[in-house]
Amino acid sequence: MITINFQRVRADDVSLGMAVFSLMSSVFDEPLCDQSPAYVEKLLRREDFWAIAAIEDRAPVGGLTAFTLPMTRTQRDELLIYDLAVLPTYQRRGIGRRLIQTVQGLAADAGTKTSWVPAANDDGHALEFYRSIGGTPNPVTIFTFDRE
Repeated sequence: MITINFQRVRADDVSLGMAVFSLMSSVFDEPLCDQSPAYVEKLLRREDFWAIAAIEDRAPVGGLTAFTLPMTRTQRDELLIYDLAVLPTYQRRGIGRRLIQTVQGLAADAGTKTSWVPAANDDGHALEFYRSIGGTPNPVTIFTFDRE
């Protein structure tokens, strides 16, 4: 039986952060842009940024990133789960669910009770996963503006 540990990645473990971000790029089949250790450390120092690693034998097998967003209509924060990735050979073992539960638990301990995650309408795998762990879909369109 495999043992997977789940932990928040902090600035004192930049190499783990870089490994998690590399894993995510690989799973998403996207190129990993140059990320210096200094940039990753700066990101991991932010209290409003969450990186959670699923680790087996000191190597990440999954990861999640999220941001705490202050709300204007209430005096509370909400957690935006931005990316979630699990190596294909580790999928369908409950690791994604545990990553979500871990970040939600840590965020709740910090006072953030509500979380949400965007999923593309054509990403059937993601939609099925989020429904299976109790997520409620809300119709929304997200507009992207890129300026170079």
